[in-house]
Amino acid sequence: MLRFAPSPTGDMHIGNLRVAILNYLVAQQQAKSFLVRIEDTDTKRNIEGKDTEIMQILEKFALPHASVFHQSEHLHMHQTLAIKLLEEDKAFVCTCSAEALDAQKAQAKAHKVAYRYSGRCHDTPKSAHATLKASGIPFVIRIKKPIESIVNHDHIKGDIRTAPHEVDSFVILRTDGSPTYNFACACDDMLSGISLIIRGEDHLSNTPRQIHIKTALGYEQETSYAHLPIILNTLGKKLSKRDDASSVQWLFEEGFVPDAIINYLLLLGNSKVPKEIFTLPESLAWFNLQSISKSSAQFDIKKLRFINREHLKMMDDKALSTLFGFADVHIGKLAKLYLEEASTTKELSDKIQAIFTPKDFEGEWGVQMRILETLIQEAPMFADFKDFTSYLTEGSKLQEKQLFKPLRVLLTGADHGPEISEIYPLMKAYLLEVAS
Repeated sequence: MLRFAPSPTGDMHIGNLRVAILNYLVAQQQAKSFLVRIEDTDTKRNIEGKDTEIMQILEKFALPHASVFHQSEHLHMHQTLAIKLLEEDKAFVCTCSAEALDAQKAQAKAHKVAYRYSGRCHDTPKSAHATLKASGIPFVIRIKKPIESIVNHDHIKGDIRTAPHEVDSFVILRTDGSPTYNFACACDDMLSGISLIIRGEDHLSNTPRQIHIKTALGYEQETSYAHLPIILNTLGKKLSKRDDASSVQWLFEEGFVPDAIINYLLLLGNSKVPKEIFTLPESLAWFNLQSISKSSAQFDIKKLRFINREHLKMMDDKALSTLFGFADVHIGKLAKLYLEEASTTKELSDKIQAIFTPKDFEGEWGVQMRILETLIQEAPMFADFKDFTSYLTEGSKLQEKQLFKPLRVLLTGADHGPEISEIYPLMKAYLLEVAS
């Protein structure tokens, strides 16, 4: 079983999407189930509707899942498992105040050392739990730090060993009874039988803690990991929410199509690919986690634009036309003529819209355009472009540039672009609507 576990705290960014794609892809390769877990236990940061938006994005990318649940649904189970650790003397109650802990953290920072829990409440007897609960004194539950080092077998990073003091005695249940991120995550991975966890390398510090939790709970199933290198922006810094290109929604608004985005994200940091342009189903035959570089990958919008253009070329003509409000193979073919100068559906939409928008007759070619407009409105349907231009030449007495420049502007709304001879056969059915 593999999973994608997003938080409904903001827009989905491409790092999240990359994780979702790889988990789905590897699940398909290994014939395992793929589930979605909405990690909504941080109630203060949750944004209403973001969980629905996440599921809609997964649907757009054709990443079907076997099941989906909200982590908050397992609150009672998280609490039960925390009490189990307490009763087995693998965890303890801690009454250290937030102020005292903040002071210790500040002191550690001043001495430029990593903060570690002082151990003040480490030997508090488990019997104190009931007493504290009855008294109303605030407390948390901390898991006792491991005795031995923890080894994470990572498909990308290799084996990573973490010393016990680095794991520390960390909080698993807060004062309000809610689980911390690492505890809820580890419990749910255990309950769902997750066998491989693919996620960003920003989770590297969480992994030994989650392994420790599952070990303490007696979980014996082997879990392997793959931590993906971060994605950098053009300045060489981690791609963040401040970068427009980090948002999947922004990519949609700019006219990038799902197949192209998937193609690009699977290429990132992966040099062992048989071809540059491919679809998700095609990648099932050759994708390998071990082929992903350990180094960071830089987001390249120019590369994505190239890939997007190639996928638009491969798109079904009629399906492409629907993006511009049509259901016509000819409009799809017409749009593809503009792919020499456009790379996104947004740019193509501007080209198609210019064709079907009322033309401006006040410009340089206004007089000639009026002459041609009248002739076109009165013309029969010409199947052949040469017959069409012969008719216009004879009727207008315009020659060469005096004919073709205003004709281009009249038909396309622009003074440059694909050859009119290529455009005409695809738009002739709309000629009376266009030439006005």
